[in-house]
Amino acid sequence: MSVQRAARRHLVGAAALGTILFCLFPSLAITAARKGDDGALHTVVISGTAFTPPTLTVNVGDRIVWKNDDPFAHTVTSRDGKFDSKDIAAGGSWTYRAAQTGTFPYICTLHRTMKGTLIVR
Repeated sequence: MSVQRAARRHLVGAAALGTILFCLFPSLAITAARKGDDGALHTVVISGTAFTPPTLTVNVGDRIVWKNDDPFAHTVTSRDGKFDSKDIAAGGSWTYRAAQTGTFPYICTLHRTMKGTLIVR
C-alpha cells in the first residue's frame, strides 16, 4: 500500500470517527466550541447558604457563573474589591470573566458566614 493511500485511509477513518462521536456526544462538540476564545465556562451553585464548590480554580479568560438556588438573595463579593455581583435574586445568576491571576477569597455580604475562593491561573 502506498504512503498516500495509507494517509487517505487514515484521514477517512479519523473523519468517520469524528462524525460518530459528534452524533453520539453532541455536547462534547458544543463544550469544545464554547471554550474557544471565550474561555471555559464554570458554575458555582449557591444553595443552602453555601457556595459549591467552595474553591474553584480557573484560567484567565474563563467565565464563572454563580447560580442562586436559594429562596433569597446573595452576593458574590471579593474581599479585595476585584469583583462584586451586587444582589443576585433567588433563581438568578451572575457571570464574571476572570481577568487576572491570583487567589480571590469572596463572601456573601448578606450572609457573611458564606465564603468561597476563586483561584485564577
